[in-house]
Amino acid sequence: MSETADVYQHPDRNLALELVRATEGAAIRAVPFIGKGDKNAADGAAVDAMRKFLATVNFRGTVVIGEGEKDEAPMLYNGEVVGNGEGPECDIAVDPIDGTSLTAAGRPNAISMIAASDRGTMLDASSVFYMDKLVCGAAGIGVVDIRQPVGENLRALAKALDKPVGELKVAILDRPRHAGLIAQVHEAGAGTSLLLDGDVAGGIDAASRDGQFDMCLGIGGSPEGVATACAVKALGGLIQTVLAPKDDEEKQHGIDAGLKFDHVYTADELVGGDNTFFVATGVTDGSLVSGVHQLGPIIRTESIILRGRSGTIRRVSADHLVEKWLG
Repeated sequence: MSETADVYQHPDRNLALELVRATEGAAIRAVPFIGKGDKNAADGAAVDAMRKFLATVNFRGTVVIGEGEKDEAPMLYNGEVVGNGEGPECDIAVDPIDGTSLTAAGRPNAISMIAASDRGTMLDASSVFYMDKLVCGAAGIGVVDIRQPVGENLRALAKALDKPVGELKVAILDRPRHAGLIAQVHEAGAGTSLLLDGDVAGGIDAASRDGQFDMCLGIGGSPEGVATACAVKALGGLIQTVLAPKDDEEKQHGIDAGLKFDHVYTADELVGGDNTFFVATGVTDGSLVSGVHQLGPIIRTESIILRGRSGTIRRVSADHLVEKWLG
């Protein structure tokens, strides 16, 4: 029996279909703080909602990537165990709001997200905060390499996609550290789309078959890189990362934690196996998902649900009664 037939004959549980309630709750609770200038208040409301919903899920999840250490983040801290204690043991990465500054400013592309995989499979890169990343779709597999010059990668990807380099669009976080990278993209003839925040959404878009971006490049958070890998596995795309410590002290912390430097981490090294889940709900409107909207007595959310094992991509639009949330 083929693997496809086996999945059909013996369907198993998609944990992400339960986790989406937690991202929906976090996104809805963040709405009153959109555009109000207080990112900590928005994050606090989202964290509280996500934690409460996670407690109802039939699993035992260990937060590998969370809001920091226990003393710094009383909820959803690294090492915290969530869920009702029954069902599978999992590693999870959580970000109640990826884009707190975007939310506070009322800007697009803020999401609430959770990634999950089997226990012990998710790379704990928390000792090194940043990593250099390259994310693209399936056309880039065996074609691009993060160790190659940017222009060379763009020309190779353009050839694989059968389109001119001038039509490529590259997503990059808008940070001073990326001035040289942006210049290299422009010198190659490609265009850039500068992200104010949230390179998880940018990476997922670049790996998607119908995304706006052809590639996502640059230095961003290591936790976000691991979470993105969970999504990329379902999308069949490519992600490569190289740790980027800010100084020798941080590099030594990484070495002590068993991390490798001058090494290209692939999707399988960032998260092992194919039993990966990724779910994100829009907080504000963005290229990946729409944000939360109140339509009279209804609160409407949009989420994307990705599963590595089946390669399934689901988009879920849900209507919630306002009276149940705000009454």
